[in-house]
Amino acid sequence: MQYCAELLNLSVSFHKRTAIENITVDIPADGITVLLGRSGSGKTTLLRSLNRLNETFEGYEGTGSVKMNIDGKSTDIYSTEAPPITELRRRIGMVFQTPNPLPMSIRRNMQLPLQLVLGLEKKEAEARMEEALRSVGLWSEVADRLDQQATRFSGGQQQRLCLARTLALKPDMLLFDEPTASLDKKSSELIEEYLLSLKGKYPMIIVSHNLTQARRLGSCFIVLKEGRLSRVISSMELFEKDPDNALELML
Repeated sequence: MQYCAELLNLSVSFHKRTAIENITVDIPADGITVLLGRSGSGKTTLLRSLNRLNETFEGYEGTGSVKMNIDGKSTDIYSTEAPPITELRRRIGMVFQTPNPLPMSIRRNMQLPLQLVLGLEKKEAEARMEEALRSVGLWSEVADRLDQQATRFSGGQQQRLCLARTLALKPDMLLFDEPTASLDKKSSELIEEYLLSLKGKYPMIIVSHNLTQARRLGSCFIVLKEGRLSRVISSMELFEKDPDNALELML
């Protein structure tokens, strides 16, 4: 089996308070891996360890290693061999719980990162923008409104915009921190639909509190309890058990 991430003895604390402790786990490159656990179990901290986002928070301390498959090579992202932070976060794209479009037009939301991070010229940035917006089903909804403020659109459209903005940068893998938590049922279903459509193209790791959603999306489930690894189970193993209750019993 190929892995997109290999964690060894990973521990993270903030202001000396442990968030995750001594986690060793390999995350498959295929399918969608779902991080599960009760509130405060360390799911989001573990996710943020995969693109070094924890370092942006005060009081952060971390030990252990995180090897990520970047550009076809296993790299310890906390070592001196790791790419610069900007490049690392481009390759390991992340979509957050609450949509975070920039306070500008949809066109600028899409093109500004392409110009600043990749240095693309306007024509190429335009083509990359359209391709990404089409991939999340948003092009037909916004093609004639690209110069309108992104914040004027619905929450579901904003979240798909954020996903498109991430995809336009051509990442190696995708991280999602409860991407549907702030959306209505219809918008959540659309996001799930597009996540499943990307399943064979990118390794994906998702934090979810929604066990029904986890069952729909997950290929592998990593369960955390009080900051420690509880167990890892595949979807095949899960459905050999009682699919309605197995996940609940693990938490």
